[in-house]
Amino acid sequence: MKWYTRLLLLSSATALVFSSCKLMNKDGDTGNNPGAASTNFPSWIRQANIYEVNVRQYTPEGTFKAFEPNLQRLKDMGVDILWFMPITPISKVDRKGVLGSYYAVADYKAINPEFGNMDDWNNLVKKAHELGLKVVIDWVPNHSGADNHWLTDHPDFYNKDSSGKAAVAFDWSDTRDLNYWNPAMQDSMIDAMKFWLASGIDGYRCDVAPEVPRMFWERAIKELKQSKPDLFFLGEGDKGWLHDAGFNATYPWDFFATMKKVATGQRPANSLDSALMRQDESFPVGAIRMYFTSNHDENSWNKSDYATFPGEKHAPFAVFTQTMRNSLPLIYSGQEEPFLDSISFFYKDTITFGKYQRAPFYKTLLSLRHNNPALAVDASFKKLKTGADDKVYAYVREKDGNKVLVILNLSGSEAEAKIDDTSLKGQPENVFLGKPENFDPAVPVKLSAWGYLVYSYKK
Repeated sequence: MKWYTRLLLLSSATALVFSSCKLMNKDGDTGNNPGAASTNFPSWIRQANIYEVNVRQYTPEGTFKAFEPNLQRLKDMGVDILWFMPITPISKVDRKGVLGSYYAVADYKAINPEFGNMDDWNNLVKKAHELGLKVVIDWVPNHSGADNHWLTDHPDFYNKDSSGKAAVAFDWSDTRDLNYWNPAMQDSMIDAMKFWLASGIDGYRCDVAPEVPRMFWERAIKELKQSKPDLFFLGEGDKGWLHDAGFNATYPWDFFATMKKVATGQRPANSLDSALMRQDESFPVGAIRMYFTSNHDENSWNKSDYATFPGEKHAPFAVFTQTMRNSLPLIYSGQEEPFLDSISFFYKDTITFGKYQRAPFYKTLLSLRHNNPALAVDASFKKLKTGADDKVYAYVREKDGNKVLVILNLSGSEAEAKIDDTSLKGQPENVFLGKPENFDPAVPVKLSAWGYLVYSYKK
C-alpha cells in the first residue's frame, strides 16, 4: 500500500494534525525550491563517487572479513563512498529462495550472521575510514521482513489487510507493510537508524524512499543530523520533494530509462535533453542525482549493464554518468571486472574477480573527478551544439575557471561533430591519452561508433 493511500485512511482529526507537514499532493511536492539542493550537502560528496557493495556475492565466503582485502584495491581505483546493501538479518518466514532478500529485515538492530558479527562490521568500518573511505548503509524503512520481532511485540506498527493480518508491501510476499501514522513506530524506526551511528557510518541509502511519508523524513533526517551533522542521505526515488525533505541525492530513474532507449537505437542522443527538461520541471535547482549504468536491481532483473549497455556501448554511457551535471555517480560490484552476468538476489552467486579489465578506465574517470573541480556536484553545465545532435551528445562542465569538455557518440555509426564554443580552443589534456592535445572548435571532431573524448582544462 503506497503511503499516500494510507493518508486517505486517517481520521479527520489525525489529518488535521498532519496538515502542517507539507503534504501538498500525493507525492508530497510543495513546488521547486531553487538553489536549495545545490548547497545542502556534506562537503565530502562534492567531487566523490559511490561504489555499491553486494557482500553476499562479493567473495566465495560472502563475509565482511572476506571483503576487507578489497578496500585498498577500491581505494586505489579512486572509490570514495562504499554503499553496503542491507547488513541486517533476513526473515525466514515467507523467505524467497534459499537465502532470502536483503530487503526483508528481521531485526533493525542486528547483523546478518551470514556476513559475520558486530565486531566484524565495526572493524570493517574502521579500516575503511583509515583509508579515507566513507561508509553508507542500505536502510529499508517502508516494510520489514515477515517475522520481524515488531510483528509480535508491536502489531500496531503495521498496516492491516482485509483479514486483519499485517499487510504485504506491494507484491513482496516476504515483507510486511509498516504503518507510519503510528508515532511510536516512527520513534522506533528513528531509534533503529541512530543505533548504527555508533559504528561510525557516514550515511544511509534509503530504500523506496517516496513510499515513506515526507513528514517522517523531515523529522528523521533532522534528528539524525543533530547527532552527526555531515550525514549523507541517498533516496531511492525519482521525486523532487525528497530533496526538500532533506535528502542529498536521489535516483534518476526516468533519465536511466532514456539512456537505455538511446543505447538500443530507439531514441536519438538528443532525447537526453528532454529527460533533463522533465527533471528540471519537478526537481529543485542543483538537485544531485546518482547516475549509473547498473545497480543491484537493474543487474539482477534487467541485465545491466552487460545487456543494456553491452560491449563498446558501456564506455560512453559510463563516461556520461561520471561527468554529467549534478552527478554523484555509482559503480556496482563487479563492473570493474567486468562481471558480465546477472547476480542472483536470493541464492549464493559469487562474482568472479581476477582481471579487473575496466579498473584503469574507471580510475581515469574517478581521478578526473577528484582533480578537476569542474566535475563537482555543484559545477555548471552547458550543452553544446555539434551539428550531429542526433548522434553526438556534447557538453562542458565548469567551476572556478576549470573546465571539462565531454563529447560522446551515442550511436552505432561513425559521426562528425563541430563544437560551437570558441572558448574551448586551447591545449587541454586528453584525459584518456593522458597528455595535452590541441583542440580547435573550428575543426570537426571525428568519432568512431560509441566513441568518446574527454578534455580537462585546468585553471
